[in-house]
Amino acid sequence: MKRRTLLQAAPALVFAPGLALAQAYPAKAIRYIVPVAAGGGSDMLGRTLTDRWGNLLKQTFIVDNQGGGGGVIACQATARAAPDGYTLMQGYVATHGTSPATRKLPYDPVKDFTAIGMIGATPNVLVVNSSLPVTTVKEFIEYVRKNPGKVSYGSAGQGSLTHLTMELFKQQINSFMVHIPYRGVAPAFTDLIGGQTQAMFPGLAAAMPHIRSGRVRPLAVTGLMRHPQFKDLPTLDESGFKGFDAQQWYGVVGPAGIPAPIVKQLNETLAQVLTAPDLRDKLAVEAIEPMTMSPEQFAAFIKTDINRWTKIAKDRNIQLES
Repeated sequence: MKRRTLLQAAPALVFAPGLALAQAYPAKAIRYIVPVAAGGGSDMLGRTLTDRWGNLLKQTFIVDNQGGGGGVIACQATARAAPDGYTLMQGYVATHGTSPATRKLPYDPVKDFTAIGMIGATPNVLVVNSSLPVTTVKEFIEYVRKNPGKVSYGSAGQGSLTHLTMELFKQQINSFMVHIPYRGVAPAFTDLIGGQTQAMFPGLAAAMPHIRSGRVRPLAVTGLMRHPQFKDLPTLDESGFKGFDAQQWYGVVGPAGIPAPIVKQLNETLAQVLTAPDLRDKLAVEAIEPMTMSPEQFAAFIKTDINRWTKIAKDRNIQLES
C-alpha cells in the first residue's frame, strides 16, 4: 500500500521542479541586443529602458551592441538564440519594416521572432531648406509642380525610412523629385542646410536641433496626432493626406518560440516601465512617445509596417542587394 501511494505521487514530484523553474524567471542576466553601435539615440534608448526594466524584474540586463549590416547581424544572433527569454533584441523600423521590404534577408522578420512589446515611436517630419519660398505642405507641392525636375531631396540611404517616406509622398502628390541618397542622415542634413538639396523626410529627433536653430523649416509631421514638442506643426493627415503614416519605431523581440508565460511577464513589466513619468521625460530628448502594446498587437503592427513599405518598394521599383 505504501509503495502504491508513492508511485501515485511520483508525477507530482517530477512536475514540481519544472514549475519552480518557470516561476523563477528571470533567474539569470538577460542579454539585450541593440542592433547599432554604442552611442547615439538608439543605444541610449536601450540602456535607459533596460536599467529600469532590470530594477523591476530584479535582474541584470546586459546590453550587447551588434551594429552592422543594417541590423542583419543582430537579427541573426537573436533568431538563433535559445527561446528561453534570456536573449532579447531592440527591433526597430529597419530590422522589421523597411529592410524586409527592400531586400532579401537571411531571416524572416515575422516567423523567426517572438514579439514582446512596443517601446515607442517618433514621427518623420517634412523639412525644407529655409530659403525655399514655402511655409506649408500645399505651397511645397505647388513649388515642386512649378519646378519639374529641379527639386531634389536627400535621404539617409537607399531603402531607408527617409527614402521610402518621401517616395510615398511623391506617389500621393504624383510629382517628381530627384533622390540624392547619403550615407546617413547627418551628411544629408549638411547638404539640405547648404542648399544642395531642397527637402527631406527625417525622423523628428534628428531634425529637432536644425528646426530650433532655424536652419531648416518644418512643414508637417507624419502620424495622426500632432507631436507634443511641436504643437503648432500640423500633421500630414491634417494637410490632406489622410492616414499618411511613417514612424521611426522601436520595440522588443526575441527568438521564435519563447514560452507564453515568459512573454506575458516581459510584456507586462515593459508596460510598467513605459508608464513611469521619469522615463517619458528621458525619451522626450529623442522625441520618442512611449507606446504600450500587447504581444499580439505588436506582432500585428510589425506585419502592417512590413506590408506598407513592401507595397511602396514594389510600386517605386526599389529593390536593393542583400
